[in-house]
Amino acid sequence: MYIQYTMDQLCLPMDLEEDIPQHHVVRVVNAAVNRLSDTIFASAYPGGGRDSYHPKMLTKVLIYAYTQRIYSSRLIAKAVRENIMFMWIAGRQRPDFRTINRFRSDRMKDILESVFTAVLELLVEEGYVKLDHYFVDGTKIEANANRYTFVWGKAVVKQKAKLEEKVRTLFATIEETERKEEQEQPNQDLAELGEASSLTSEKLEKAVQQLEEKLKQVPKNKSLKKAVRTLKTDLLPRLQKYEQQLGILGERNSYSKTDTDATFMRMKEDHMRNGQLKPGYNVQIGTENQFIVGYSLHQRPTDTRTLKPHLEKVKTQLGRIPGTVIADAGYGSEENYAYLEGEAVRAIVKYNTYHKEKTKAWKKDISKLDNWQYDEAKDTWICPAGQRLTFIRESKEKNESGYETRKRHYRSTSCAECPLKASCTKASGDREIQVSMHYLRYKKLAREQLTSEEGYALSVQRMHEPESVFGQVKNNRGFRRFLLRGLSKVSLEVGWLSLAHNLLKVGQLSQQRKIVSQV
Repeated sequence: MYIQYTMDQLCLPMDLEEDIPQHHVVRVVNAAVNRLSDTIFASAYPGGGRDSYHPKMLTKVLIYAYTQRIYSSRLIAKAVRENIMFMWIAGRQRPDFRTINRFRSDRMKDILESVFTAVLELLVEEGYVKLDHYFVDGTKIEANANRYTFVWGKAVVKQKAKLEEKVRTLFATIEETERKEEQEQPNQDLAELGEASSLTSEKLEKAVQQLEEKLKQVPKNKSLKKAVRTLKTDLLPRLQKYEQQLGILGERNSYSKTDTDATFMRMKEDHMRNGQLKPGYNVQIGTENQFIVGYSLHQRPTDTRTLKPHLEKVKTQLGRIPGTVIADAGYGSEENYAYLEGEAVRAIVKYNTYHKEKTKAWKKDISKLDNWQYDEAKDTWICPAGQRLTFIRESKEKNESGYETRKRHYRSTSCAECPLKASCTKASGDREIQVSMHYLRYKKLAREQLTSEEGYALSVQRMHEPESVFGQVKNNRGFRRFLLRGLSKVSLEVGWLSLAHNLLKVGQLSQQRKIVSQV
C-alpha cells in the first residue's frame, strides 16, 4: 500500500555527487575554481597558527552562494550545513559565518581581482569572449548606510565660514578689551589668526594656549576666562569637526555618516517615489556577450569622469584595453575621446547631442553652431545670415582631473541690424561664440563611427549588453543594496557578483549546448 519508509536504515549511495545533475551550476563553479593555480591564494596566507580552510573551497562556496541569491555570511554558513549542493562543494566541511565573512572581505581583498582575471582567461580559452568589443555602462547601487545621516559639502563650507567669523569677532573683542585695560596693542599673532583665510584648527589651538598663559597672569579677568572656555569647549572642537568632514568629502559634495565612502546619488529604485537622494556607489562594468569583462567602483554619481579610471583598471588587469569601446552619451566628453584616441582604441561613443542633432527642430535652429559654416582658410565662422565671426582670442580651461580644454573665441561685428538676431542670440551686443576645435573633430569622428554599418550594429547591441547584466544582478538575483561598508569592501562585493554572474552564464550556455546536441 505504501512505499517502505524508514529513517533507521543506512542508504546507499553515500556520495552526495550522485544527487547533483550533470550540468548543474555548482559543477561549473567547482570546475572553474579547480582550474585556478594555488599560487594565486598564496599571498593571503602568510603561514603560522592553526591550519586554515582551503581558499579554493571557500571561494567555491562564496561564488555558488552569490549565484543562488545568498549574500549574508550567516545564511551562507547555514546553507553549508543544510543544503546538499553546498555540502558537496564544501567537501562536508562547515566554516562558520565569521570565517566566511573574514575570507570574503579581508583575505581576498588583494587577490580577488587576480581570481577574476584568471577566470576570465578561462572564458577566453573556452571561446566565450574574445576581448574585441567592450560595452561600457554604469548603474547605481544603494550603500549599506542610513539614508538620513548625510553630510553635505556646501553646508560644511557654510558652517565653517560662520564659525571663522565668530572666531574673528571673538578675537577682536579680546583685543578691544586689552586696549582698554592695558592701553597697548594686542598680540600680533592673535590679530593674524582672526583672518578667515588663514584660520586652521592648529593655529587656533596655539592661540588658545597663548590665551591660557595670559589668563594665568590675570586669573580674575572674566571676559578672557569666558573667551577661553568658549574657544576650548565650542569653537575649536567644531572647527576640527568641519576640517575632518572636508577631508572625508574630498572632491565629493556629500557622504553618509554610517558609510563615509558612500555618496548621495539619485537612484532609479526610489522607495519613497519622491526623487530623493540615497547613499550609494556607481558601479561600472564592461561586457562582451553579456559576460562581465571588467568592473570598477566609483563615488561619482555621473558616468563621464569614470571611463578613464575604469579602463585604466581594465588595462592593468588584462594588459590591454579591448580594441573597440562602445558606450552611450553619458561618456561622450572631449577628455574621454582624447583618452581613447591616445590609447589607439576605436571609440563608438555617442555625445550628448547626437540624437538631438537629427531632429527637425535642431536643424532649423539657427543659433546652433552645427548649422553654421566654418571657413578654415580664413579661420572664420559664417552664420545663417551670412555674417562672419572672426577670431579674437583663445582661452584655456582645466577640469578637476587636470585635462585642459582650449577654446577659440569668435565675434561678429554687425549683429545690430540683423533680422535673424532674435532667433540667434539673446545678447544685447554682437554674437560671440567659443569653440573647442578638438571637440568638434572628435564629434565628427564619432558620427562617422556611429553611422557606419558595423558601428550602428554595435551601438544597437550595446542596448542589451550591460543593461541585461544589470537586470540579472539587480532584478533576477535581487542584489539592490550592498551588505558591506567602505569602498574597498564594497568593491570586493562587486567582484564576487561578477564572478558569480560569469560562471552562472557559463552554466546556462553549457545547458543550452546540451539541449541542442540532444536534438
